Amino acid sequence: MARLRRDHFIDLSPFRASPAFTRMWIGSTLAGLGGQLTLVAIMLHMYDLTRSTFAVSMIAVAGLLPMVFAGLYGGMLADAFDRRRVALIAATITFASTVLLAALAWGQLETVWWLYALSIVNSAANTVVLATRQAIVPRLIPRELLPAASALNGITFGIMVMVGPALAGVLVAVAGYAWTYSVDVVLMTSLFLGLWTLPSIKPEGVIVRPGLESLRDGWRFLKRASNIRLQFILDIIAMTFGQPLALLPAVGAVLLGGGPITTGILTASVAVGAFFSSLFSGPTGRVRRHGLAIERAILLYGAAIAAFGLVLAAAALGWFAPATVDEVTPNIPLIVVAALMLAVSGAADNISSIFRNTMMQAAVPDAIRGRLQGVFIVVVAGGPRLGALYVGTLATLTALWFPPLLGGFLIIGLVGVLVRLSPRFRAYDSEFPEP
Repeated sequence: MARLRRDHFIDLSPFRASPAFTRMWIGSTLAGLGGQLTLVAIMLHMYDLTRSTFAVSMIAVAGLLPMVFAGLYGGMLADAFDRRRVALIAATITFASTVLLAALAWGQLETVWWLYALSIVNSAANTVVLATRQAIVPRLIPRELLPAASALNGITFGIMVMVGPALAGVLVAVAGYAWTYSVDVVLMTSLFLGLWTLPSIKPEGVIVRPGLESLRDGWRFLKRASNIRLQFILDIIAMTFGQPLALLPAVGAVLLGGGPITTGILTASVAVGAFFSSLFSGPTGRVRRHGLAIERAILLYGAAIAAFGLVLAAAALGWFAPATVDEVTPNIPLIVVAALMLAVSGAADNISSIFRNTMMQAAVPDAIRGRLQGVFIVVVAGGPRLGALYVGTLATLTALWFPPLLGGFLIIGLVGVLVRLSPRFRAYDSEFPEP
């Protein structure tokens, strides 16, 4: 029985197998924590300047096209040059834009347009870092440890989003925006340690120089890779219709109450779910039907998002509310239930991510892995930006609770139909990975 319990905990074998992977993981975790501070602070900052949920959602939307370009071109760079060097250059750009953001806040020179511009630069550069780093991982550890490495990335995400937003809410409320951005500057220096100490990692196989032919080569591969293509589509559906992040500043201000602290708690709840699902991810290494596991995880995700919408609807009807709900007086019972639903969504999304990452890294050849990882990051990061547009626009036209409620049911219906129309995806076997 003790052995069974140990097997349910996260597998730390990638740390023992690769010190280089360990250093990169530590650096990425600390830098990601700082990045979450800035992400939440910019959202709160924008809401303070505009009092508009739509303006908050446009932070994500404005960075969508630059992020798509960065993901595609960054993937081409990762397949043509030393991946360590590509990641270091992109990380330097991210660092410089964060320093400028902190300097503007200290000088009280920040404007709506500066927040948009610097968030776009950060988004594009981080996309290149993420795509390149993910393409590096299979070169550092053996294939059988890829699910464990993906679960460790879930721990990273959990720490980032569990601690980052809550800390951001407290820092903004107590110390202000300038200090919050400055903490990110300090934490981000750890990213350079993790990347700088990597060995040189040049792509294997036939190298295609960045350009149209490289894009066409990647597109030809993706057309043949039905399993990879479908997982991209499923994630876009989940993130487009199931990402209520842009609603949370308004939810904390006017619906559930509590202001920035509630916003931080709700955002962190997603990461709490991701963290604990990774902490007890031992059984994922024994699952072979990755396509089926992805489907079930996304269906659970959709159900949790719909339930979150129902909680917000209950808040709009005044259930369990004190006499006044505002930034000082919160509706604590519904905040607890809303946080629980978001934690379930985070756990489900993380389990889906573990299997999607493993499928990407195991089934895609190294020579094209950077480009496919670039597309993968565009999908993972671009879906929530489409989701921000969806929830921001629909909430403006209807009510704060309606977008997640409708979105959850759309996810369940669309994912269920698409997977059942693709028996090859449901039958995917990790022992014989086929893209």
